[in-house]
Amino acid sequence: MNIRVAIVGPTSYTSLHLIEILLRHPGAELAFLASRRDPAPNLFEEFPQLQGRLANDQAICRPIDTAAIARVSDIAFTCVPHSVSMRIVPSLLAAGLRVIDLSADYRLLEAALYERVYGCAHTDRTNLPRARYGLPELFRDQLREAELIANPGCYPTAAALGIEPLLSRRLVHTEGIIINAASGVTGAGRSPKAGTHFPEHNESFYAYGSIGGHRHQPEIEQTLSRVAGAEANVLFVPHLLPLDFGILETIYLDPARPNIGQPELSEAIHDAWDNEPFVRVRTDPPNIKHVRGTNFCDVAVRCVDTAVGPKIVVFSAIDNMIKGASGQAVQNMNLMFGLDETTGLM
Repeated sequence: MNIRVAIVGPTSYTSLHLIEILLRHPGAELAFLASRRDPAPNLFEEFPQLQGRLANDQAICRPIDTAAIARVSDIAFTCVPHSVSMRIVPSLLAAGLRVIDLSADYRLLEAALYERVYGCAHTDRTNLPRARYGLPELFRDQLREAELIANPGCYPTAAALGIEPLLSRRLVHTEGIIINAASGVTGAGRSPKAGTHFPEHNESFYAYGSIGGHRHQPEIEQTLSRVAGAEANVLFVPHLLPLDFGILETIYLDPARPNIGQPELSEAIHDAWDNEPFVRVRTDPPNIKHVRGTNFCDVAVRCVDTAVGPKIVVFSAIDNMIKGASGQAVQNMNLMFGLDETTGLM
């Protein structure tokens, strides 16, 4: 199989990693790079590391022309900011393309929730119900025939893969879940910001965003509620690390009954993930360095006795640009086209 791939918005960090994965993918080819920018960017100037790996004419981006994209492509990855994707995706779908959206525009099931969280109107309510949430380990069967996949956020991916085995087996309460998460600075995107300016960010570590009101919190709660079959409530606090890549989440949960111990927790997490190609159960807490540049999620679980009673602590680590974005997008593409999920990702 030769999957012809278009990328809309090819100058982001997620796009760079997507291009690099696709260049080594044995069943895919880059067919169209479409940009909103005028003049059209040259990817060799944006990302010099691509020179010699793309043809010269391939590196020159073209305008977003749906008909032109559809003539040469089977699937389009939309790597543009939220609120922009939903202006582009409808025409791509109407042209017969399958779409994987890496923005937030199709992740939340309810338009009203999206509008409250992102502060803008959702203008594609027609296609929102068609979108399938692209976390293969949890929703694989819904993705194979999908026409539109909403690629999950990086923090929600790490959270769901860490917590799902315990929630789905009713080993922990759905209330009072606390997630302390730390991410590398690429999660903030390429656009310069005061907080990611090198002198401000180097040798620094701090919580950011609206504490308890980060945009990823509703997405995390939505996924956990789906797997638990009951409403899940989360306090999510993100931090920024002085690193390029990686996410580590430390998650605190209350056991559902007093006699839950380490053997039962370990059995649950091994049963869930031992046959999954991209989730690795660790004995020791995971290290960001060990997942960097990979599509793996490393998880570990501990039962801890405290002065106020037993607590369960889950650790989850991913590369925010790979399993948290571009690698997971390719994993979803593989599913959509009947390929082995690991193709191009190992």
